[in-house]
Amino acid sequence: MEPGKDSVRIGIDVGGTFTDFVMADVESGALSYFKVPSTPEDPSIAIARGTQDMLRHFSVAASRVSYFGHGTTVATNMVIERRGVRTGLITTKGFRDVLAIGRQTRPALYDHGVDKPAPLVRRRHRLEVNERMDAGGNPVSDLDEEELACRVRELVDEGIESLAIAFLHAYRNPEHEARARRIVERIAPGLHVSISHEVLPEFREFERTSTTVLNAYVAPRMRTYMERLRTRLAEAGVAAPPLTFHSNGGLMPLSTVERLPVLTCLSGPAAGVVGSAVIGAAAGISEIITFDVGGTSTDVSLITGGRPGFASDRLVAGYPVKMPMVDIHVVGAGGGSIACLDDVGALKVGPESAGAVPGPVAFAKGGTQPTLTDANIVLGRLNPRALLDGRMPVDRARAAAAIESGIARRIGVTVEEAAHGILRIATANMSRAIRAVSTEHGHDPADFTLLAFGGAGPLHAAEVARECGIGHVLVPHEPGTLCARGILLADVSRDFVRTQLCPLTDDSWRTVLDDLREMSRQGDEWLARERVPQANRRFYLHIDGRYRGQTHDIRVRLEALDESRTRFVDAFHAAHRAQHGHDNPDHPIEIVNCRVQAAGLMPKQTAPGSPVPASPAGVSAPASPPVHEERRVYFGADEGWIATPVYRRDSMAPGMALRGPFIIEEMSSTTVVLPGQGASIDTVGNIHIQA
Repeated sequence: MEPGKDSVRIGIDVGGTFTDFVMADVESGALSYFKVPSTPEDPSIAIARGTQDMLRHFSVAASRVSYFGHGTTVATNMVIERRGVRTGLITTKGFRDVLAIGRQTRPALYDHGVDKPAPLVRRRHRLEVNERMDAGGNPVSDLDEEELACRVRELVDEGIESLAIAFLHAYRNPEHEARARRIVERIAPGLHVSISHEVLPEFREFERTSTTVLNAYVAPRMRTYMERLRTRLAEAGVAAPPLTFHSNGGLMPLSTVERLPVLTCLSGPAAGVVGSAVIGAAAGISEIITFDVGGTSTDVSLITGGRPGFASDRLVAGYPVKMPMVDIHVVGAGGGSIACLDDVGALKVGPESAGAVPGPVAFAKGGTQPTLTDANIVLGRLNPRALLDGRMPVDRARAAAAIESGIARRIGVTVEEAAHGILRIATANMSRAIRAVSTEHGHDPADFTLLAFGGAGPLHAAEVARECGIGHVLVPHEPGTLCARGILLADVSRDFVRTQLCPLTDDSWRTVLDDLREMSRQGDEWLARERVPQANRRFYLHIDGRYRGQTHDIRVRLEALDESRTRFVDAFHAAHRAQHGHDNPDHPIEIVNCRVQAAGLMPKQTAPGSPVPASPAGVSAPASPPVHEERRVYFGADEGWIATPVYRRDSMAPGMALRGPFIIEEMSSTTVVLPGQGASIDTVGNIHIQA
């Protein structure tokens, strides 16, 4: 995994509207950026086509590609759109309906119109067999192999394409599940099988079964996607084995993705958070709210102390997935979000999106409903002629006509007032997402920097920062491709976990350390198979703990495999106090899970930099950048239309400081600085807006 000096590294993020590319020259560290429309019917087409076009555009031979990493939401989209395969489930006798029963949590307590999503496996395809382990992993009833064989044949006759096996307490003792898989492989060779102790070796029956079923539901089609990706890249001359970004902030080989595709939920957005942490650290900023606005959604996350936040479970299209992942809050507000009038005539924006096809009206690809992108084009905030450095023509008149007929005329306002109303509603939706990860968890947004990226993040960052009381916005270079860049800033990694569920005592602490050592050994073997040099291997240790009687747990990081019990106890109390505002030092602690993340460090193209807010008194500031063009931009009822300078990002040198309003354009994004706001360029080219 050590690249040659003459090689290049490629990172790709597959989005709902665009597929983004970043290429790094290993020797010089120079970064090149590219972007093509996504191909939702088969994402590998856009990946291969974009790779070939980028290599041709920058005159780079495919043989020089030594690293190829990509982030994808293919698995997530399959679940959202219910496009997985017909799946069966075999479970312990008496637990057939675990998926339907679920938990009694009610996220919308007073909304009687909310329905739970239907289980991904129909009841007729959820079958039981006689077998049983107790909570300690001791056999109570042996696996009835003949009955299992009959159940498998029944499901195969029903036409299932994938099978999930989730037996009670298999996380403690996987023997029955392992035997069951061998029987399935003998009876139905070629049938995909997901078993719970490999997908999620943790307690909590519903979440473990749900995660295993979701993995089985998407695995066959995910494998097809991976095979097509391999083939198309090989045809393009790229010999580097592709890696895929997973939700916990690292990379893994395609063989792991084919077996455990559930790990790729939130793959692309997580890469953006990882990249933000690295870029923030280079700029000397550790407290960050990431603000990633794409074509279909806004993804926000909190970085404190320079480290992204992590969650152990979340919902994907209403289905629980219990996996370690970067903690990201997603709302349906993006450039493709459709604006319309609801049943009572009120204007709303999203969550429905025009996506890549048919797309916004201005793209002239068949879209008829006005979107947020159309509003920004009409207001002059986006280039009214073309995007992507002229490679994507847009039609402002078509967008204005759609807003006029669909909204303005019906509510009796001008086109610009309707377009600005769309923008204000989108800003409110995005601001709610920011408060969800900050204010609602006891953090003041004013203490953070808003790091804006995605194709539309910098377009809306100044408005959102003003709405949320955030005083500082950072816009990295080519922000529309930051998720792809984040993949180049990530390490290969894999997570290992074991459930303990025991009181914290001297004896149990020794068992915990033994488990951590064993999982570290497994991680070291995995890194060796991935050809990671010994010097580049790292192991991150965590323990999930809780006070006795609690149902939620807190993750605590350990610094070493010989950590003392006393030090862990102090760290747990401190973590509980930080997360909940209090602790209880006299209350007994329980150990829930032991975790090891095995990571292989990868080279990272980034340079240290620090903000240069303005020239000190008496010192001449750098010359202002040349004005690329001037166009009329609408800034609301108070300011109205203002003749606004437009600058090219590559013409702005470090140390430049300007006052708004103005617009900065680059290939992947557009940055808007509002009237009265100041902006400066730091030593590595980041834009700093004082909102």
